[in-house]
Amino acid sequence: MEQLVAELKKTLSFKDTTAPGDIVLIAAEQPQMLLYAVVGEIVRDETRKAEWWHVTLHLLSLPIQTVVWTLRTPQFTGQEIFTMGGEGRFMQAVQLERKPSGPASAPVDKGQANGRDRRPGLRVVK
Repeated sequence: MEQLVAELKKTLSFKDTTAPGDIVLIAAEQPQMLLYAVVGEIVRDETRKAEWWHVTLHLLSLPIQTVVWTLRTPQFTGQEIFTMGGEGRFMQAVQLERKPSGPASAPVDKGQANGRDRRPGLRVVK
């Protein structure tokens, strides 16, 4: 699992923190899989003395599944590989690249770019 995590960290940009709305990559040892999930909410588990959190994850699979894992901060921020049912797991938020906003990145309308008015692609024929 350590080798897989090292390869993933070379390939992808990860965030140091995880917050609701983030997309996380989850790696599992058995069954061997990689999948993405959207973080729903992160709520403190008040029943434990140490800091544990209920992390709601919406797995981006078909069909979309919602799970709640109880994890410590290093486990859901990618600082630590952890086990569930004796099998290794890794989870960390992915840093998505964003294009800069402004006139240079605005989409160009092909009809207006050619100096013509844009005409609809479909018309009603009677």
